[in-house]
Amino acid sequence: MTRNAKINTLLLLLVAALAVLPLALGLGDDKEEPFAGADAQAESAITELKPDYKPWFSPLYEPPSGEVESALFALQAALGAGVLAYYFGVRKGRRQGLAQAAAAAAGTDGSAPGSAPGSAAPTAAES
Repeated sequence: MTRNAKINTLLLLLVAALAVLPLALGLGDDKEEPFAGADAQAESAITELKPDYKPWFSPLYEPPSGEVESALFALQAALGAGVLAYYFGVRKGRRQGLAQAAAAAAGTDGSAPGSAPGSAAPTAAES
């Protein structure tokens, strides 16, 4: 196993442990909603500290249920992942294209790598 494969396996096990350990150890069992989001926790903390607090603004759209809210959050995460994947794919494609162009420019002396000296490289129409 190569060094990179060992590191990747270790990182994968670490991520799995981070996901499974809170569930296995029962963290948050004493709470009504053990894995509530940070927004809900902040709202409850503010309500406890200052019950007469009034928010500065209200949301533009209030989802009808928690399931719809979760689905919209998952959709937002998927769209963000798609945009990032597209960006990195375009960067890699451009880098590969530049490398191929540089290799083609270096090979414009009339001979292909590995061919006999003095023989012409096939053109795009010939190949």
